[in-house]
Amino acid sequence: MRALITGIGAITPVGLTAKESWQNLLAGVSGIAPIEAFDASNLPVRIAGEIKDFAPNGIEPKSARRMSRFAQFCVAASQEAAADAGLELSDEERPRAAVALATGAGGVLNTFSETETFLTKGPSRVSPLFIPLMAPNMGACQVGMELGLRGPTLASTAACASGLYSYIEAKALIEGGIADIVFAGGAEAAIHPVSIAGLANMKALSRRNEDPEGASRPFDKDRDGFVFGEGVGVFVVEAEERARKRGARVYAELAGGALSSDAYHITAPRDDGSGAAQAMTGALTNAGLETEDIDYISAHGTGTPLNDVSETLAVKVAFGDHAHKLALSATKSMVGHLLGGAGAVGAMAAVLAIAENRVPPTINLDTPDPECDLDYVPKEARDLPVRAAMANGFGFGGQNGSVIFRKYEG
Repeated sequence: MRALITGIGAITPVGLTAKESWQNLLAGVSGIAPIEAFDASNLPVRIAGEIKDFAPNGIEPKSARRMSRFAQFCVAASQEAAADAGLELSDEERPRAAVALATGAGGVLNTFSETETFLTKGPSRVSPLFIPLMAPNMGACQVGMELGLRGPTLASTAACASGLYSYIEAKALIEGGIADIVFAGGAEAAIHPVSIAGLANMKALSRRNEDPEGASRPFDKDRDGFVFGEGVGVFVVEAEERARKRGARVYAELAGGALSSDAYHITAPRDDGSGAAQAMTGALTNAGLETEDIDYISAHGTGTPLNDVSETLAVKVAFGDHAHKLALSATKSMVGHLLGGAGAVGAMAAVLAIAENRVPPTINLDTPDPECDLDYVPKEARDLPVRAAMANGFGFGGQNGSVIFRKYEG
């Protein structure tokens, strides 16, 4: 059974909907700005990809209060995806409607806030909802509750590859005959002084505090780290038979994907890119495609010195001569690194590139790194026929994921 993308929802630093986010990605708009959620004046890094003006208006207020910020993102984007898909479920269909929504940190903001409450006001003042607020599975579970989805609920954690992991799970649920519909994606909301301090002390973050919009510079010679961001991307993944029966609009087919592990280091990728290349070649095999079938890669492209070179090498290993014929671009240049939501937003770029035959740019690519010598679609979006596209995500701990989408020829 083929798996089709019939609905998209997203909340990112450049848009409160998938449509707005996509339009701004194509326009090369940066969502990186000085941090407003808290006073960052004493931090070495004072910029981030924050989501401004978000309000969970589509969620009943009592329910919204019982959700962490990342779970609110999950529900709001899933509601958008369901509406975009024109999805209506009967009671008989709900047990075959599943959720696979991944995250890296879950409700970590609540962990920070309730720890502070415990230390300053005592144990009796800790919220009785603390555990369901901080639990990483609650984003997926809250989507199931709000939308009445009674099939399997999966909430994997695979660091920066989390969102891509969920699409592989969704495809397996549909191909295995377990579900007819899966709400799949990834989300993160973890911008906090402690998170920023830890990543800054790790030397992972850009310190271009005086130039926020120019701070995230994937594949540029002068890159100095990634920019922390928050956000969510959700697809409605639907079994072909059901989608065809109801006349659904199809963005693309979820053709295949694969995972691998570097088994190397807690933060650094393998120098030769072999682990990432293994995920890419595995995805091609799983999708039944050849290297020449891929026209575009939505790159992991973090803007760190090590990752960008490693990913470039991995693409060359996986695609051989075809690597130099591919278009690649990094949405992180505009939205920052959304960790558990990064792969989902990158996948959105891949799917919409197929649907519209337009590829978003990599902004801030002023001086290409000689070691990063592929076509990264610098600065401006490009009209490009896209038959099939790959989305990459490579996480701390060496977890790698690659997923392939292709035009649906139903």
